[in-house]
Amino acid sequence: MDRPLALHPVDTQLSRDRLQRPLRELRLSVIDRCNFRCTYCMPLGSMKGKGSFLPLEKLLTDHEIINLVKAFVGLGVHKLRITGGEPLIRPGLPALLEQLAEIPGLNDIALTTNGVMLDRLADDLAKAGLGRLTVSLDTLDPDILGTISGGKADLQEVLTGIAAAERAGFERIKINTVVQKGVNDHTVLDLLAHFRGSGHPVRLIEFMDVGNSNHWNPADVVPNAEWVERINARWPIESLVSTNPAETARRYRYLDGAGEIGLISSISQPFCGGCTRARITADGILYTCLFSNRGTNLMPLIRHSDGPGQVQQKIHDVWAARTDRYSEERGDGRHDESKVEMYRMGG
Repeated sequence: MDRPLALHPVDTQLSRDRLQRPLRELRLSVIDRCNFRCTYCMPLGSMKGKGSFLPLEKLLTDHEIINLVKAFVGLGVHKLRITGGEPLIRPGLPALLEQLAEIPGLNDIALTTNGVMLDRLADDLAKAGLGRLTVSLDTLDPDILGTISGGKADLQEVLTGIAAAERAGFERIKINTVVQKGVNDHTVLDLLAHFRGSGHPVRLIEFMDVGNSNHWNPADVVPNAEWVERINARWPIESLVSTNPAETARRYRYLDGAGEIGLISSISQPFCGGCTRARITADGILYTCLFSNRGTNLMPLIRHSDGPGQVQQKIHDVWAARTDRYSEERGDGRHDESKVEMYRMGG
C-alpha cells in the first residue's frame, strides 16, 4: 500500500461490536522479537531458533503502520499503545512515532517496554511525541528478576532506563508487575515502597493464561483483593472512582499522598464488558481479544487491495461481529483451543 491513505469518515457510532462495545483503543505490536525470555510470555524452550520469529520483510512497514492507524482512527480509535515483543528493538522507532504523533484524532500514544534500552532512546522517544510510557518490572530482587526473564534482565539497566525516561520528561511512568504466587509475590511490597512518592504508579497484574507456553495454573494467581488488604495494612489506601468504563485497572491512592497503585484483575474480576481494545500483530493480523485463538489477516488487503478503504471496511466488519468475553467465560469449557502467544499478540 504505497499511496497515501484517503478514507471516507466512518460513523463511529457504527463501530460497535455485538455487545455494543465501541472501538476506541488500538494495541499495535511493531516487532515480535524480545531481548528477554519472561516465563509468562516467551519462556526459554518455547522458541525453536530464530526461525520462530517473523522475518523482517514480513513485518508491517512504517508506511503501512501509518495508514493502518489512520484507518483505525477513522473508525473511532483515539488511543494507541505500541507493544512487542520489545518495541524498542524495532529499527527507526522514534521516526515512526513522530509520524504517528501527527495523525489528527489520535490523542494518546503510549508504549510498553522492559526498559533496558531507555537509557539510549528515552530522549528520542520524547522528542518524537510519545505521550506515555509503561515499564514492565516484576521485582526489585535481581536474582528473581533474572529467573523470571530467563537470565536476560539486569535490574540496574532497567532502573537506569527509568531514570533516563524521567530526565527526558516522562513524569508519570506506569510500572507493570505480573505477580506469581511463590515466584515474586513476597517482593511486591518492597517494589511498592521503592516507587512510593516517585509519581510512578505501580500496577499489579494477576498472572494470566495468555498463550500456551507459560504453564498457567489458577493456583499461581494471587487475587488482587488480597493485595488491597496487605497494602492497606502497610500504607492506608482508598479506592478512586473511575470515570472511564474501559479502564483495566482499579485505582487506589495512598492516604499519605505518596501516589497511586493500580490492580488489574483479569482472573478474579474480569472487565470484558468495558473492553474497547483491538490488537494488531507485527505482521498485520487483527485480534479482538488478548486471549484469542484466531485472528483476521489484514496483510493481503494492506498490500494488495484496490484501495485503503477496503482495509478500513474489513476492520469495521470484524469489530461489528465481535462477541469476545473470554475472561468472563474462563473455565466453562468453551475455550479449550490453543491461544496465540503473548509475544505475538502484543500484550
